[in-house]
Amino acid sequence: MSEIERYKPYKGAAAGWGALIAVTKNWLGSENAFKNIRAMLKTNQNGGFDCPGCAWGESQESGMVKFCENGAKAVNWEATGRLVNPAFFNKYTVSSLAAQSDYWLEYQGRLTHPMRYDASLDRYVETSWDDAFALIAKHLKELESPDQAEFYTSGRASNEAAYLYQLFVRAYGTNNFPDCSNMCHEASGLGMGDSVGVGKGTVTFDDLEESDAIFVIGQNPGTNHPRMLEPLREAVKRGAQVICFNPLKERGLERFQHPQHPLEMLTNGSEPTSSAYFRPALGGDMAAFRGIAKFLLEWERDALENNGEAVFDRAFIAEHTAGLDSYLAEVDATSWEHIVEQSGLSLEDIELAARMYRRAKRVIMCWAMGVTQHAHSVVTVQEIINVQLLRGNIGRPGAGLSPVRGHSNVQGDRTMGINELAPPELIHALEARFDFKVPRHHGHNTVMAIAAMEEGRSKVFIGLGGNFAQATPDTPRTHDALRKCDLTVHIATKLNRSHLVMGREALILPCLGRTDIDIQEEGPQGVTVEDTFSMVHISHGQLKPKSPLMRSEPAIIAGIANATLGKHPIDWLWTVADYSRIRDLIADTIPGFEDFNNKLLHPGGFHLGNAAAQRIWETASGKAQFVSSVLPAHLVSEGVRTLDVKPDLILQTMRSHDQYNTTLYGLDDRYRGVYGMRDVVFVNEQDIRKLGYEPGQKVDMVSLWGDGRERRVSGFTLIAYDIPPGQAAAYYPETNPLVPLESYGDRTYTPTSKFIAIRLEPAPASNLIQSLGA
Repeated sequence: MSEIERYKPYKGAAAGWGALIAVTKNWLGSENAFKNIRAMLKTNQNGGFDCPGCAWGESQESGMVKFCENGAKAVNWEATGRLVNPAFFNKYTVSSLAAQSDYWLEYQGRLTHPMRYDASLDRYVETSWDDAFALIAKHLKELESPDQAEFYTSGRASNEAAYLYQLFVRAYGTNNFPDCSNMCHEASGLGMGDSVGVGKGTVTFDDLEESDAIFVIGQNPGTNHPRMLEPLREAVKRGAQVICFNPLKERGLERFQHPQHPLEMLTNGSEPTSSAYFRPALGGDMAAFRGIAKFLLEWERDALENNGEAVFDRAFIAEHTAGLDSYLAEVDATSWEHIVEQSGLSLEDIELAARMYRRAKRVIMCWAMGVTQHAHSVVTVQEIINVQLLRGNIGRPGAGLSPVRGHSNVQGDRTMGINELAPPELIHALEARFDFKVPRHHGHNTVMAIAAMEEGRSKVFIGLGGNFAQATPDTPRTHDALRKCDLTVHIATKLNRSHLVMGREALILPCLGRTDIDIQEEGPQGVTVEDTFSMVHISHGQLKPKSPLMRSEPAIIAGIANATLGKHPIDWLWTVADYSRIRDLIADTIPGFEDFNNKLLHPGGFHLGNAAAQRIWETASGKAQFVSSVLPAHLVSEGVRTLDVKPDLILQTMRSHDQYNTTLYGLDDRYRGVYGMRDVVFVNEQDIRKLGYEPGQKVDMVSLWGDGRERRVSGFTLIAYDIPPGQAAAYYPETNPLVPLESYGDRTYTPTSKFIAIRLEPAPASNLIQSLGA
C-alpha cells in the first residue's frame, strides 16, 4: 500500500463487519486456526478460560460467543502455531533482533525453552531450569541487601502467581514491587481510598442495567474494553443517558453494530452508544466536574430559597459524609473563568452536562487513563467522587464509581499484595500465618525502580510478564538502567523488546499462557483472576502447550523461591503441585477469600464485596469524605519545568485499535482510519498549518521538560484529524521516550502520559502524504 492510501477516515460503526473481518484475519494468521476455534468458544465460558485481554467483567449475556474483537486477537496471538525455540535463537544474534520492530519480535511466536544470554556469542543459548534457578538464586544471595533487587509484575499474572510472588519477595526481605498498575490506575486507588475508603469500583453489571446515566470519562472502550459497548448501547436504547468526556471523537463512543445480531449485520444498521459528547482540554476533567458541582450548588441554593425540589441528597449527606462545608467553600472560590479556561469547554456545555447529571436518579461514573495519567489525577478522581456524593450516587442500585481497569488481572494482583507499600492488615496476616518478619519499609514502584537501576542501587531485575523496557517512560534511560543490572530475568510467553535489553547476565523463562492447559503433579490446574467489578473467576486453559519445557508462572516462582530460600516459609514445590493449596493460603490471609476453593465451585465465580457499595466508609472519619482541592493554576506548568519555551502542542499517548498495551496485533488503527503505519501524530489541521507544516509532512517531536535532556522521536507523519486545537495524539510505546521519568502524578508516581508538552521540528528529508481530512 502506498503512503497516499494509508490514511482514510473511518465512517462505519464500531464492531460489526470490521470486527468480524479482523477476527477472521487474526484467526487464520495464528497458524493454529482449527484448534483456536475451540479456544475462542471457551473464552469467558464456565469451565473455559478468562480472556487474556482486558479486565472488563463477564456480562450476563448468553450464547456461544463471549469474546470481543480484541479478545479474539489476544487469544489467537497467544495461541499461535509459531515457535521461538533454540533453533530460532541460533539463527539470530541479539544485535540483529534488536534491529527488528516490536511487532516483528512478538509475531515470531511462543517461547519454548529457558534461554541464557551468552555475551561472547551475542546470542541466547538453551539452559536448564535447574541452572536458571541456580543463577537467579546466586545473584539474589550475593546482594548486599534484598532492596537491591526489583520484582516487576504484569497485570496478566493470576491470583495464584501474584500471591506466591509477593510471599516469596517479602520472605526474601523487600517490598520492591514495581508493577503495571503504577502506570495506570494508581490515582484511582489513592483518590477513592481517601474519599470512600475502598480503592476499587463500587458497581457491578446489574448496576449498569439499572442506571439512568453513565458518564464515560477519559476512556476509549471501543478499543480498550470493547465488551463495554453493548451495555452502553443498551442503556441508550432504554432511555438512559450516556455522557462522554473525551478529547478525541472515538467511534466506539458514537455508534456500535453488534456482530452477533444478524439483522444489524444484514442491514448494516447500528445503534448510538452515547447521548452527549463533550471534548475537554487534556487535563481539564477536574475543572469540568468542578463546573458541574458549581451549577448543582447554584440550583440547590435556589431550591432552598424558593422551597423547590432539593438538588443535593440532603439525607445522604447528613448521615454518610463529612467535609461538605469546606468543599462548597472551595467551589464558591473557583471562578467560572478559571473553570471554562482550564476545562476547554464552554459554559453552555458544562451546564448541559450538569443538567443531564441532575436529571438522573442513578448515575455511574466510569473513567480510565485519560483521567489518571496527569499530575493532578488524584484530585481529579476525588472531584468526580465529590459530584457523586452531592446526590448520593454511591451505595445504591444503578449508581456508583467504576474505574475501568486495563489488564485482565491487574486489580487481582493488587488484591493479592503486589504493592510497594504493604498494607498493615496484610503484614499482620502474613506474619501470623507464616511466622516471619515482613518488611515494613516503602519499596520501589516503577519510577523508583528505574531510578534505582539507573543509579546502580538495584542490581537484579525479575519481570513476571510484561514488556518493562517499552511500557515505561523515558525509554532510552530505562534501557540504560536495565543494562546496568548484574542480572535481568523475564518470565514471558513471547519475545519482546525487554528481552533484548539485558543486564550483564540475562535469562528468558518461557511460561504458560491463559489458553494453555496447566498440568502439575496433582493433575490439571486452574488459576483465578479478578475483574474490574471485583468478580473472581477460575480459568482453565484449553490447548496443549507447544513445548514440554514451558512452565506455569506459579511453578517458575516456586522454583526461584525454592532455589533462593529453600522451604522457608513454605514448601514451595509441594504448594504448586496443586493450586488449591495456594488458594488455601490466600483464604488464610486475604480478606474476602475465606473458603476460596469452595466459592469457585459456583458457575461464574463470586463477588468479593465492597464496603463503600454498602455505605460502610473505611475512611479516617468513618464517613465518605468530600475532598477540597484547588484547581491547578496552570496546566502547562505541570507539564514543563521551565516556561522559557512555549509548547506547540500538548500530546497524549494512546493505543491503536490493533494493540493491547505494548503488544501489537497489527499495524492498523481501523477506527481512526490509519493503515499499515504507527509513526503518526494526530493534530488539528488548523494547528498544522499555523505551525508552518502541511498534512502528511514528517516531523520530529521534542519533549519540553527543562532538565537539559533531549527527548525526541523522529519521522512522524502529521495526520490532519478532528482533535481539539492545541492537542496532539500519538501511539505508545513509540512516544514513551518523550515522557520524562520525573514527570509523574502527585502521590501516584504514574507517568503523565496524557499531558506531554512538545514542539514540532521538520524531520530530515521530510516527505508528504496526502491527508484525506478527518
